[in-house]
Amino acid sequence: MALIVQKYGGTSVGSIERIRNVAKRVARFHREGHQLVVVLSAMSGETNRLLGLARELSANPSPRELDVIAATGEQVTIGLLAIALQEMGIKARSYTGAQVRILTDGAHTKARILEIDEKRMRKDLVNGTIAIVAGFQGVDKDGNITTLGRGGSDTSGVALAAALKADECQIYTDVDGVYTTDPRIVPEARRLDAITFEEMLELASQGSKVLQIRSVEFAGKYLVKLRVLSSFDDPESTAKGTLITYEENDSMEQAIISGIAFNRDEAKISVMGVPDRPGIAYALLGPIAAANIDVDMIVQNIGASGHTDFSFTVNRNEFQKAMDVLSRGKGTTFDAREIIGDSHIAKVSAVGIGMRSHVGLASKMFKALADEGINIQMISTSEIKIAVVIDEKYLELAVRVLHKAFELDKAPG
Repeated sequence: MALIVQKYGGTSVGSIERIRNVAKRVARFHREGHQLVVVLSAMSGETNRLLGLARELSANPSPRELDVIAATGEQVTIGLLAIALQEMGIKARSYTGAQVRILTDGAHTKARILEIDEKRMRKDLVNGTIAIVAGFQGVDKDGNITTLGRGGSDTSGVALAAALKADECQIYTDVDGVYTTDPRIVPEARRLDAITFEEMLELASQGSKVLQIRSVEFAGKYLVKLRVLSSFDDPESTAKGTLITYEENDSMEQAIISGIAFNRDEAKISVMGVPDRPGIAYALLGPIAAANIDVDMIVQNIGASGHTDFSFTVNRNEFQKAMDVLSRGKGTTFDAREIIGDSHIAKVSAVGIGMRSHVGLASKMFKALADEGINIQMISTSEIKIAVVIDEKYLELAVRVLHKAFELDKAPG
């Protein structure tokens, strides 16, 4: 008997029939004697619909009230799944984030989990009851409902698995595992049997949508055994999906590059002709951080006459907010010739632990792109990643070219 946390995404619970299928899968694990905590997202599209209603009333709605509204989507699905299981004669109880007491900080719409009180759930598990928890949400110290940001249900699932010291956390989604890249762009993409936390973290941070980056961080920090599976397989299926592990086994070491990730949701901002002096990076990015805007890639080009050009990328949804922050700072906290924004860029990344022991991978990547006439605007590297910013219109071509250049359609061996 194992303690298993299962998380189901929005497409997995997108209709009553799909909720019934989730109930059948959960029931199979229950019959096998496992203790189960099930974490659910809202029905596919429901969170967007709810937030859209708020924005019909206000162009700048209160983040606190947005959290109150958005959190209702998951409350519907947990109640429906509990009813479906009860109709099958299985004991089940639903919990909101507040009822579990998933304590978070007070950063509405982007809250971070501080601690989880798992005692009530443990009582249910001991009594053979399935605990069904609303993902994506928690509560701050003052009792305000908070949400964890888009995709936060993955984080909820992994955090609950860590708090409960679960034997495994299973993330059910609309794909049957982690692939070398998006099969919709490259039909030859392969499903990986296993991948390391490091690689998955890089893939998630570079745009892979299979798992949310914070969930992978949690799993790596607390060594939660994580597995990605499809909720659209037969409920009786014993498919193993992709295991995400901290172990680097022999087959992983043979794969130089594990995957090509990409992100369409980025924008580039360039601050031209700023004084080349100590503190200028802080003068530019300090106010950006204070506005709770995450910065990704950063490039500084030393220019002539004591001036420099400074470029960085942000999420496209925060592009205008970042531009406004910099516009207010120009001429007050820093001097600049001009501020240029480009919201039509994309990021493409090659990721693999094999980079540690192989040379020439960057030049191979750059040549493959150059041969197709794709210009590189920015470059960022880590020990196991090479990322480039390109014009958005070349994104799919770049992914196909790099997948072929690194022979990811072939199994390592």
